Amino acid sequence: MFNEVLKETEERMKKALEATKEDLNTIRTGRARPSLVENIKANNYGVATPIQQMAKVMAPEARQIVIEPWDKNNIEAIEKAIMQENLGLNPSNDGNVIRINIPQLTEERRKELTKILHKKAEDGKIAIRNIRRDANEELEMLEDEGEISEDNMHRGFDNVQDLTDTYIGKIESITEKKENEIMEV
Repeated sequence: MFNEVLKETEERMKKALEATKEDLNTIRTGRARPSLVENIKANNYGVATPIQQMAKVMAPEARQIVIEPWDKNNIEAIEKAIMQENLGLNPSNDGNVIRINIPQLTEERRKELTKILHKKAEDGKIAIRNIRRDANEELEMLEDEGEISEDNMHRGFDNVQDLTDTYIGKIESITEKKENEIMEV
């Protein structure tokens, strides 16, 4: 029982870390990266579909993203979805592809993006802490039901806290790396 709780807790924390990584990847850093727009959902014949499933997304240059829809009828829907996402990007299409030139970040915008980065990172840490709370409650319940000893419950609390510290450390490391990218001129 004790090990199952720890295993489940670690799995949930891994998923929370991955979700946080994906969320942080949507913040632009002044460099063109396909991940900026891949998960934006556009209207594909009435169905909200991620752009990466509707088109080839690439960054041929450091400051440009090119989106080549597989169905040219979707080009305007993709362009509209990118504009509605409020990323500060202005797509332009020539009928075949959409080009997005990534503007140089101003100092003010860098500070704004850093605030957004820290908010998203804190949301990830909160998710990890919530998982810790759930695991601790489950360990207490197992001890109340007599399935594990009090010593094992406290050992479990320590192990769950170690996992929590590890995953929060990973989020902080990713955040620091991303902040350095944002502030890089």
